[in-house]
Amino acid sequence: MLMSKPLIGLTTSPMFNTGRLPAFGINKLYARSISAAGGLPLLIPLHLSGDDLDALFPHLDGFLLTGGGDIDPRLYGNPPHPSVQGLSVERDRLEIHLVQAFIQAGKPFLGVCRGCQVINVALGGSLYEHLPEQFPSTVIHDNHHHPRNFLAHQVSIIHGTRLADILAVATADVNSLHHQGVRKLAEELSATAHAPDGLIEAFELPAYPFGLAVQWHPEELQEYAPMRNLFRQFVLACQTTAG
Repeated sequence: MLMSKPLIGLTTSPMFNTGRLPAFGINKLYARSISAAGGLPLLIPLHLSGDDLDALFPHLDGFLLTGGGDIDPRLYGNPPHPSVQGLSVERDRLEIHLVQAFIQAGKPFLGVCRGCQVINVALGGSLYEHLPEQFPSTVIHDNHHHPRNFLAHQVSIIHGTRLADILAVATADVNSLHHQGVRKLAEELSATAHAPDGLIEAFELPAYPFGLAVQWHPEELQEYAPMRNLFRQFVLACQTTAG
């Protein structure tokens, strides 16, 4: 008998379709990466109320926080910043609600880029609103002028972490498509990777079934075995939790 596939919720972004009508969506490689790893991706619309999210939550075996626009700095105690863009009150509310619900229930979650930042904020951490201004560096973190799979810099993986076990490498070449980053890491989290300038590039929730986030975009790097294994191990953790 075949094992059922775990149902994994993917957060969406507000956008406009080709007819300029309001829509929710994601880059398709997120969903394809989950499917290729053996999971069933489910897109979560942003308009759901807290009660609706609580009703949906028991059916989800895992949660993938995708990339997208910036988080409202007021959520981590900072005033608005002129470089912040793409704010969505609905998305901030929904993702923080689900991060806290998943952690309370001990269910697996994976954050990518914005998702990495949301998890940190949801647990009490803070961000650099604009790295070029607040964290000057020779490393270029915002490479939107390149293809999304452009390998922008290396990250150093901390030995003995879950991420190190999953990627099975000490360093990895990654893409980089962000202008914000982790400033203060939430106390519950442990850093697992750094960029050459010291910026935190990944973290995990220790002693947890699977709670991990990366600042780069592994869904765009599926030609590399370590990045495929990141999704494979996430889906496997969701399968195990689902029973």
